[in-house]
Amino acid sequence: MKQKNKMKSIAERHKYILDTLAKDGFVRVLDAAKHLDVTTVTIRKDLKLLEERRLLYRTHGSASPVNPHMKDRAITEKEKIFPNEKNRIASEAAKLIEEDDYIILNSGSTICAFAEHIQAKERLTIVTASIKATTLLTDKENVNVIQLGGIFRKSSMSVIGNFATNILKEITCSKLFLGVDGIDPEFGITTSNIEEAELNRAMMDSALKTIILCDSSKFGRKGFGKICSLDKIDTIITDAAVPEYIMKEIEELGVEVIIAK
Repeated sequence: MKQKNKMKSIAERHKYILDTLAKDGFVRVLDAAKHLDVTTVTIRKDLKLLEERRLLYRTHGSASPVNPHMKDRAITEKEKIFPNEKNRIASEAAKLIEEDDYIILNSGSTICAFAEHIQAKERLTIVTASIKATTLLTDKENVNVIQLGGIFRKSSMSVIGNFATNILKEITCSKLFLGVDGIDPEFGITTSNIEEAELNRAMMDSALKTIILCDSSKFGRKGFGKICSLDKIDTIITDAAVPEYIMKEIEELGVEVIIAK
């Protein structure tokens, strides 16, 4: 008869939890309980103790190394975070633009990096909420820019509101390139501002295909405003540091994932 594994000590359990967080950026209560051969009640108590020591942040059924809720930060601050990864993602995204294309850009630091990489051999029409992206596109040959109007949002250097969403109801574009603040396999795609989330949904309604541009730090995180569930997305372009288990969950939803190298 096969002997049951001896219950791990509290120190061993805590080491496993913290090692898993360091490796995957995420630990599930059910997975940890199964691996350590203990009850979920025991794991929840362990997570509570580790959170009290400020070593992790508990969420429903899981834990992350940091608070998963993204705060609203200025674009000038965001541009300093993972700039190399954002440039590689932007370069990869630029390969998806076709001749005589009509595309939509929302706002954000990765979207602005994308705007800098855009080159058009033939006519390209871009509709965008980002004033900064428009500025970056001004001198690009063969690029026609339609700047959405509305309420100026200083932190993102973009516009939001009914003026922008109403224009989007009158157009159809082939692709939407969307920068986001958070991607959670269960909760979905989010941004830190609820009005921006509403505008992003209107952009999705006006585009035949939605392509997310975001670095790996956004996975497992949540912004205040939900844009949509993951199954509404066609493609995600990101870097190679996305945890494998999250990648698997996303691909199982039928979303194409492109790793920018």
